[in-house]
Amino acid sequence: MKMNAQLSASASAARAHQEMFAYWASLRRGAALPARGDVSPLGIKRMLPTVSLIDVINQPRDYRLRLAGTGLYGLYGREITGKGLSDVYNTAAADYWREELDKVVDGRRPGVGVHSMAWRGAPHMSILWLRLPLASNGKDVDMILGYDAVIGTHSDHGFSGIRAA
Repeated sequence: MKMNAQLSASASAARAHQEMFAYWASLRRGAALPARGDVSPLGIKRMLPTVSLIDVINQPRDYRLRLAGTGLYGLYGREITGKGLSDVYNTAAADYWREELDKVVDGRRPGVGVHSMAWRGAPHMSILWLRLPLASNGKDVDMILGYDAVIGTHSDHGFSGIRAA
């Protein structure tokens, strides 16, 4: 029974990713990437709780969470809006995210992956993440639209959220 619930949650997460990707792709104008101004909260209303907007900071390159949906507060155990990667993650996790976000910026292409929440004391949970490039000028990525779907079992071990480290 537990395995069926996990498979169902994973399938649901994959469908949400497909929906978010399709929305982002619908905003493109030919080869041009969509801009932040093209993204409407109404177009992604169902997914807003785990949506993020990530600013790309240059020289030196880094990333800051401009906006983090309310569902991410429970996942991270605190507010992460306005925080840099090093403020949110331990060194290994921050390095992981820098590398993945660099790929989105440099390649001007979406990124997708799975990241374990073990670093936050929740080894039974992961996020299935999607990062979509946004560019004010259609070419140079200056912001990233993020969507995270939690996979794993919240109810195991009486778990109701990630504990602060």
